[in-house]
Amino acid sequence: MAQTSCNNGETDQVLVEERGSVRTFILNRPKQLNALSFQMISRLAELFYASEEDSNVKMIILKGHGRAFCAGGDLSTPFHIIHQGNWQLGANYIRELYTLIYMIATYRKPQVSILNGIVMGAGAGVSIHGRFRVATEKSVFAMPETAMGLFPDVGSSYFLSRLPGFFGEYAGLTGFRLDGAEMFACGLATHFVSSDKLPLLEQALVEVNTSDPDAISAIISHFSHIPKLKEGSPYHKMKIINHCFSRRTIEEIISTLESKALDKKDDWISSTIQLLKKASPTSLKITLRLIREGRLQGVDSCLVREYGIFCHVLRGEFNKDILEGFRAIIIEKDRNPKWDPSGVELVRDDDVDRYYTKIDDEDWEDLKLPPRSYLPPPHAIAKL
Repeated sequence: MAQTSCNNGETDQVLVEERGSVRTFILNRPKQLNALSFQMISRLAELFYASEEDSNVKMIILKGHGRAFCAGGDLSTPFHIIHQGNWQLGANYIRELYTLIYMIATYRKPQVSILNGIVMGAGAGVSIHGRFRVATEKSVFAMPETAMGLFPDVGSSYFLSRLPGFFGEYAGLTGFRLDGAEMFACGLATHFVSSDKLPLLEQALVEVNTSDPDAISAIISHFSHIPKLKEGSPYHKMKIINHCFSRRTIEEIISTLESKALDKKDDWISSTIQLLKKASPTSLKITLRLIREGRLQGVDSCLVREYGIFCHVLRGEFNKDILEGFRAIIIEKDRNPKWDPSGVELVRDDDVDRYYTKIDDEDWEDLKLPPRSYLPPPHAIAKL
C-alpha cells in the first residue's frame, strides 16, 4: 500500500492511499471536522480527474479522518469575505465546489463514500451524488443551512427532492439531524455497515479489482445489515410529513402542522414547528422552491440554479440574513438570530423571484459545468 501526500502543507489536507486498483482519498482536517477548504476542493478535483483517466484505477473510496466524514464547507473564510464586501472570492469557492460535485455526480467509476461520522453541507455534496454511500451507527446527516440564513445547496435540490414522499422537504427545511439508520431508510445511504466492520469492508473492496457496480454492491452487502429505526424517528412520521410538507407554501406547511398539534399532543410536531420558526423566513421560501423545482430537473440544472442564488446571497443586496446567521451560530454563538424579514408572511413571492435574476455585475458569469460527453442529453443523471 502506498500513501501519498505533498510537502507543501496544502495537499496534506487530503491523503491518498494506492492499493491495487483502488484509490482511497482521506479528508484530513480532523480538528475542523474535515470542513472543505478551497485547497481540499482543488486537490480532490485533481485526484478525481486523474483517477478517472487512469485505466489502472477501478474504484474510489472517499472517507474522513477522525469523528467526521465532512461537516461541510469551511465557513469562516466566506464570512470574512462577505464582511469585507469581496463576494467574488466566495463565488469562486462555490464554483470550484459545485464543479467537483458535478464530476462526482457524473463519474464513470464507482465511488464508495464511507460516512462514519458527521455528514453535513458540502460533505453531503461530495458523497450523496456518488454511487455508493455507506452509513454506520456513528453517521449524522443534516442540511442545517436554513438556521444560518442560507439554503441547502451542493446539489441538494436534486437529491432531497428524490427522497421518499416529502421527506426531502422536511429534512431540507428543518435541518433535522438524521442518524445512519434513517439515512439508509430514506435512501441517502445505499448500505449500513457497523463501524467495527469497516476495515474488513475496505480490505474486501481493495481485493476485488473491478469497476462492476453489481459486484461492488454485493461485497458491501456482505458486510451490511438493515438497521432498526429508533422509536422516535421522524421516518415513522411519514404520514404526517407527507400530509404537512406537501403543502404549496411555507405558511400552509406551518399552519397544517399547528392544526395537527391542536388535534393531539405530539412532541415531534411541536419541535418541528419550532425548527421552522427559528429558521430564516427567506431561506425557508428559497429552499422550498428549489426542492420543488429540483424534482423535475437534472443535477446539472440544479447546481447552476443554486449557484446563481448563492451568489445573490453572498452579495447581500436583498437581505443580510447570511451575516446574521453566521454571527448567531458561528461567531457569537448566542443562537438567537434576528432575521429580516422576521416572519414568513412578510416574504413575498417577488422577494424570492429576485434571487433567480441575473447578477448585476459585468464580471459575473453563470456556472459553466465541464462537458461530460458520454452522458445522455439533455440532463446529467446522478446516481441517487
